[in-house]
Amino acid sequence: MGNGYRLSNRIKEGIVDVFYIWKEELKNIFKDSGVIVFFFLVPFAYPLVYALIYNNEVVHEAKMVVVDDSDTYLSREFTRRVNATPDVHVVSVCKDMNEAKQMLDEKKAYGILYFPSTFSKDLNSGRQTKISLFADMSSLLFYKAFLLAATEVSFDLGKEYVSELHPAVSQQAEMIKIDPVPYESIALYNSQMGFASFLVPAILILVIQQTLLLGIGMLGGTAREKNKLHTLVPSNRHFKGTLRIVLGKSLSYMVLYAVVCIWVITVVPRLFAFPQIGNPGVILLFLLPFLAASIFFAMTLSGFMTSRESPMLVFVFTSVILLFISGVSWPKEAIPEFWRALGCFFPSTPGVQGFIRINTSGASLNEVADEYRMLWIQAGVYFISACIIYRYQIIRSLKATI
Repeated sequence: MGNGYRLSNRIKEGIVDVFYIWKEELKNIFKDSGVIVFFFLVPFAYPLVYALIYNNEVVHEAKMVVVDDSDTYLSREFTRRVNATPDVHVVSVCKDMNEAKQMLDEKKAYGILYFPSTFSKDLNSGRQTKISLFADMSSLLFYKAFLLAATEVSFDLGKEYVSELHPAVSQQAEMIKIDPVPYESIALYNSQMGFASFLVPAILILVIQQTLLLGIGMLGGTAREKNKLHTLVPSNRHFKGTLRIVLGKSLSYMVLYAVVCIWVITVVPRLFAFPQIGNPGVILLFLLPFLAASIFFAMTLSGFMTSRESPMLVFVFTSVILLFISGVSWPKEAIPEFWRALGCFFPSTPGVQGFIRINTSGASLNEVADEYRMLWIQAGVYFISACIIYRYQIIRSLKATI
């Protein structure tokens, strides 16, 4: 009876301490303007900024110059149709390649369409002809716009020319002759083939992780600066148990970032009409281990922060690296083994892969089982490491007071 009563009291005391630590951590957050910036301003503003920057989704009116040595009806018609596409704007027809190259050097244009002098003659003689497309490869989006426009016009004009040159006995025979294997291009999950729909969902997940790292790291550095013993744990009777400290602090971050996640994951994509076909319940279940893993990961690293400025020096530069190794900007299968292995230590890697497949491609939880499992493993490992860090800090604090 006595042991049961003492156990019950210890549980009640632990619960009281957890909520006391939770309340104190919330006070620390809202009293620190730097942490407020990372926990609220950055996650609320950055997704909007990125979405606005890439809001056009695709490049329109990419500047092109034409060098027309043929100067015939066919070459002029080809140029007119290319210029009529929404992707390309023909800014000039140059007299020679040197003038066109100069326009590229001066960034007055980003592509050159060249018609040889034999262009029309070859076609009228029944021979195959060719045109040349030169593109400034400093931007792949310009190349994509030029290539798609020129290819589509080439197909359409070629069909019309064959139809006029060799008329068939019937309309059906004519269609078979000019278009024997019709094709249809269907863009799955990103119907506009837009850059924002491709990149921003990955950035949204990365913003959640990085702001947690910076905010929690700053809280850890501030605690060390304010504590005369330079430890993470204050001299307070409520901060005597490792589990209650880790659970109390993580609960405060979880509550705040539940609101942040609603804004970042749900509201921002709807404001800019990004593809969202994932089941909200599946997304919620997937984000739970991602958020837990990110919080415990940040709490672990906060144990190494000796000042408020340390997180800025250590974590900010990693954002671009983490985006690269997440497997979005470059296929993860093509990433070297070392970088793929390094990416497994960060919750953003499985988080980005899984979230995009669920949200953009409509995958179920079973279809992202590997990423989901990895996030739970990371959450468990970083929870243990956070407990070890805070246990060490408690022991240091106790030794210093003896």
